Amino acid sequence: MIEGFPFAWHHCRSVCHGGRGRRYLVAWTLSLLLLLAGTASAASPPRLLVVGDSLSAAYGIEARQGWVALLEQRLDGRVEVINTSISGETSGGGAARLPDLLGQHAPDIVLLELGGNDGLRGLPPGQLETNLRRMIEASRAAEAEVLLLGIDIPPNYGQAYRDAFTGVYRRLADEYDLPLVPFLLEGVALDRELMQADGIHPTAAAQPRILDNVWPVLAPLLEMELARASD
Repeated sequence: MIEGFPFAWHHCRSVCHGGRGRRYLVAWTLSLLLLLAGTASAASPPRLLVVGDSLSAAYGIEARQGWVALLEQRLDGRVEVINTSISGETSGGGAARLPDLLGQHAPDIVLLELGGNDGLRGLPPGQLETNLRRMIEASRAAEAEVLLLGIDIPPNYGQAYRDAFTGVYRRLADEYDLPLVPFLLEGVALDRELMQADGIHPTAAAQPRILDNVWPVLAPLLEMELARASD
């Protein structure tokens, strides 16, 4: 209820008689419409929470060059982008941090970009699945949409481990009916010119390509949240 509305309406009813009253009613109605429009325009934009590791934390490059910063530039204030990614983060660390992040930011969409460090450390794929599952369910309990950003790993630990690792993302996406980017670094990871000297982290030149990998899957979620915000 808008403050002062009951009194204003009662006052309008008591004086709105004849031509002068009708003019008063028109002026009062226009003022109310302007007030409602101002209230709607002051509504907060949808919030997008990114929970990831160095791939989303712009490791080795300037923060403004990272794909998350480029996403924020593309959205141009229509969506609030909150990047909580930490270099070196594992799925276990993300799962431990997420409840506080959800409570603090109340996001409408959560992007989960984790698992690369689990794979590089040879952690069990089942552990990755458990942690991501916790994060998906916590996000949904907070009424946020979830987008999974999948990652692949070098075959250092054998093809069986690699298949089990990448299979986690597809299985969870199918089980929870989630949008999925199968491989965040598609078109980047095998291009030496787009990778830093460590062979793990993308260069600044690779960041637009990474955003292009994410955008087609993310855009429908953004459109849905923007439509809700405008209702």
